[in-house]
Amino acid sequence: MPQTATPLLSVQGVTLRYRTKDHLVTATYRVSFDVYRSDRFVIVGPSGCGKSTLLKAVGGYLRAVEGQIKLNNQEIVKPGPDRVMVFQEFDQLLPWKTVKENVVFALTASGRLKGKAAEEKALHYIDKVNLSAFANSYPHILSGGMKQRVAIARGMAMEPDILLMDEPFAALDALTRAKMQDELLQLWDDTRFTVLFVTHSISEAVKIGSRILLLSPHPGRVRAELHSEGADTKAPDGRRLEERIEELLFKEAATQGGISHD
Repeated sequence: MPQTATPLLSVQGVTLRYRTKDHLVTATYRVSFDVYRSDRFVIVGPSGCGKSTLLKAVGGYLRAVEGQIKLNNQEIVKPGPDRVMVFQEFDQLLPWKTVKENVVFALTASGRLKGKAAEEKALHYIDKVNLSAFANSYPHILSGGMKQRVAIARGMAMEPDILLMDEPFAALDALTRAKMQDELLQLWDDTRFTVLFVTHSISEAVKIGSRILLLSPHPGRVRAELHSEGADTKAPDGRRLEERIEELLFKEAATQGGISHD
């Protein structure tokens, strides 16, 4: 990305804390990075390094105790339809609504669209994730991967400035996970949306990301930022990038766990 480009999302010197029953936990410490339009920006690191907490802060659900997060040069102070989150859980859908109704509901509840326009937009993105044949089906008959596709379609239909994905494929079996990664990349090829993607899988980060931010173990600090451009993890360049990430992260995280190759 040219240095003269203006960041879509700017995270500068962000320290995040949250309170548990017994402790005040520092999740990240002075983390900085920029995300540009059409980036596939992936954050990878061990469990407990603050990846998901950072995503929640970008979503507007948590305020930084230090530093600043801006989207389109405006400070993020609360959730908004310009940021849509996709989680790893399969129960993100309303079980009493069909696939189409789930997507339409997001559009109407947010005030984005209503009536026929909302239905047409919903069907467009349902088709994008190859679920047109299931538009009138209820979530209980869908597989885990199909439910995640609906969640992605719902997020894409909102046409947010940035799509936030919190380990969206982590609960899927290996074959379905690989298929979903391929489908996400194909969808990105079609629409060039901006995505901020969190994972603890090195191979997934290399495959999905155009840029990869490495966070150190708790509390999360920026270890490095690398360019990937969706490297093939089975090809020499992809394997070399995985090895580089391991070199930067594995030794530091080995005693704490949480990094994986899958």
